Amino acid sequence: MQQEPPALQDDLFGELLPPAPAPKSSQVEDADDDEIDSSVGEGATGDAPKRRRAGIQPAPVDDEQQALAETLSPRIRLGTSSWSYPGWQGLVWAGRHGESNLSRNGLTAYAAQPLHRAVGIDRGFYQSLTASQYERYAQLVPEDFRFTVKAPSVITDAQVRAEDGRGRQANTAFLDPRLAVQEFLAPAMEGLGTRIGALVFQLSPLPLAMLDRMPEQLDRLHAMLSALPSLRDLAPEAVVAVEVRDPEWLTPDFVAVLKDTGARYCLGLHPKLPPIQDQLPLLRAMWPGPLVCRWNLHRMHGPFGYEDAEKKYGEYAELMDPDTDTRAVLAKVIRATAEAGHPAYVTISNHAEGSAPLSLRALAREIVTPGASSA
Repeated sequence: MQQEPPALQDDLFGELLPPAPAPKSSQVEDADDDEIDSSVGEGATGDAPKRRRAGIQPAPVDDEQQALAETLSPRIRLGTSSWSYPGWQGLVWAGRHGESNLSRNGLTAYAAQPLHRAVGIDRGFYQSLTASQYERYAQLVPEDFRFTVKAPSVITDAQVRAEDGRGRQANTAFLDPRLAVQEFLAPAMEGLGTRIGALVFQLSPLPLAMLDRMPEQLDRLHAMLSALPSLRDLAPEAVVAVEVRDPEWLTPDFVAVLKDTGARYCLGLHPKLPPIQDQLPLLRAMWPGPLVCRWNLHRMHGPFGYEDAEKKYGEYAELMDPDTDTRAVLAKVIRATAEAGHPAYVTISNHAEGSAPLSLRALAREIVTPGASSA
């Protein structure tokens, strides 16, 4: 399956695309990066968004946010990695609410913010969700809202891990096609329906022995992706995407697997991978098509920096470490994708800059007005 690298195309992203650098080899263990939210409350029925429970109301929308939302292309769907943060008082919700209450009852208020056109569901990474759980999420948001959902780790992690994140033994279910459908695709499709944006297989770091045999891993990935049902009839713009944590994946052979199976590359902005500028050649090789991006962690914290980020950012109410370079490049990629007629699904973690809602607004500002991030 060895292929020549694709030729550069001058019509996408312009001068931002230097020759692709050789990936740097690294092997680090991954304690998963994303926030966990509890299950939404019971009892929602029907297709329309339900009345907010427990008194959770959206924060007032200022004129700038409204203007950005009206200017932003409807193909661009920005969201945060989750929604259950008391520190977002005044940014997302009015009043102070506990994390558990926000997890169960805050999604409708979150989706009432006009720039919030998507959100991540990461809790399924830790335990598979049922169709009814997905359905409750779908019933709490407008019809035009979209979800980016992570697959269960039982499918995407090559190791069974201890509580500290260290691998204990090989996971025999890694990239198992049957489980991928049974534990992820089927319930997500049944429960979320037309509100699916991107279903993401985030592949945790591989042990060194597997990194030394990447052709085997690519064949395994190809077999799994080939077995997945199509999303097209259910949600025509929904995509299956693959995110990685080892730069060894980022090769022409990986691109060939994705293109052959109709999957997309999930642009992972994480210190374990090259910076966004160095991932652009891979995006170019996948062109044309939708963009899926998860902005996970500021590079300043390093590959194991989640605990440091959590301590520094506290309640996630302030943009403490603006990453204007990443934001500017990402905004240009999003604009190019939307202008070419494709959807862009982008979710942002609190750990990217300190406050995901504020990162989202700054990114929207940069998309609408290039150069705003450095002004």
